[in-house]
Amino acid sequence: MPARVTAKLRLEKKGRGGKTVTVVDGLPRNAEFLSALAAELKRACGTGGTAFDTGVELQGDQRDRVREALTRKGYVVKGA
Repeated sequence: MPARVTAKLRLEKKGRGGKTVTVVDGLPRNAEFLSALAAELKRACGTGGTAFDTGVELQGDQRDRVREALTRKGYVVKGA
């Protein structure tokens, strides 16, 4: 695992019935780590979401909260 994890943040709306989701991508491919991070971010944002193979998806535009939570954990956050 790299010393500094760089998380890429983006907003997606395509193919989701017009709903907006915040995607945190570029994370280590580790299912356990991702599901724990997803749970933590969902709690921090008070919203639903899921972990997928390289990242986490959260319902709604949660960019500010996610950036804050990840920065607190010592991650480098890039993107929207």
